Amino acid sequence: MNALSGIKGGKFIVVGRVGMDLSPVAHTQIETATDMFVAMGGSSANIAAGLVKLGLAADLITCVSDDAVGRYCLNQLDHYGVGRTHVRTIQGEERTSLAVYETRVEDHQSVIYRNNAADFQMNMADVEALDFSQFSALITAGTVFAAEPSRAAAFRAFELAKAAGIPIIFDVDYRPYSWPSPQVAADVLSRAGDLSDVIVGNDEEFGFMAGGIDKGLAKARDLATTTAEIVVYKMGHKGAVTFADGQEIPTGIYPVDAVKPTGAGDSFMAGFMASLSQDSPMKEAILRGSACASIVVAQEGCAPAMPDTDQLDAFLLDHPGPTQS
Repeated sequence: MNALSGIKGGKFIVVGRVGMDLSPVAHTQIETATDMFVAMGGSSANIAAGLVKLGLAADLITCVSDDAVGRYCLNQLDHYGVGRTHVRTIQGEERTSLAVYETRVEDHQSVIYRNNAADFQMNMADVEALDFSQFSALITAGTVFAAEPSRAAAFRAFELAKAAGIPIIFDVDYRPYSWPSPQVAADVLSRAGDLSDVIVGNDEEFGFMAGGIDKGLAKARDLATTTAEIVVYKMGHKGAVTFADGQEIPTGIYPVDAVKPTGAGDSFMAGFMASLSQDSPMKEAILRGSACASIVVAQEGCAPAMPDTDQLDAFLLDHPGPTQS
């Protein structure tokens, strides 16, 4: 099965964390906050929620702590319709991730609590218990590789996905605070990229894997000509370049009045995958993913802001964009 065939199957297993997000209301700073907006977070869980909102099926595989925050996350997965049969509740001192971030762009601050994170306890047994043939594609974000036993389990999931004939979709999603060193991150993320059928990352992430931001575009191009079927090289406000079928497809963005910088990448991935699954041409799928990103940064929260199909179509109808790439 090639990557597009698997994506069009519309049934995704998403590997990686779910967490709780807290953000001060009324665009205030964290240090002066009196009220907080609470929502589900975690890049993989956000992607899964976005996929479901856009009409696809998504199950999450990860671990959460056996406490109120872990139970909150399980309840939120139910709320969004994300399958959680493969989310294991663990005992011990590990805790579900907690993110506190501001709904503001200027002087934006975020604090991520991931010391002894529960999701890093996903292990070989968790992924080997999964029947990958029941899914049409696997998606993961790079954070899942940052620590053991999650790292080995994620690579094992890649092996099992390949054995089942389903494509691997990899969002590089480099978060320095999760890794023991930049050197380890560069090596591990490069290994994951080499095994992936679809790779999505920004210019800094590809540059990081290549050993310099000036080498990032060449790295993306090389992956597209050697191991990956689709590579998306994102450049923030400059848009993106997508490498697929021997083509280089430049695309712009949909400018909005952003209220925060978070959640854009997760929503892009969901919108891009959903559009490809529904037979959109590659350029249109990229633009629909970009529109999803713009919708999310213009609203409070991440998972709650993910658009459904009607909201996405309405945005595209009303917006004068995209910008010229």
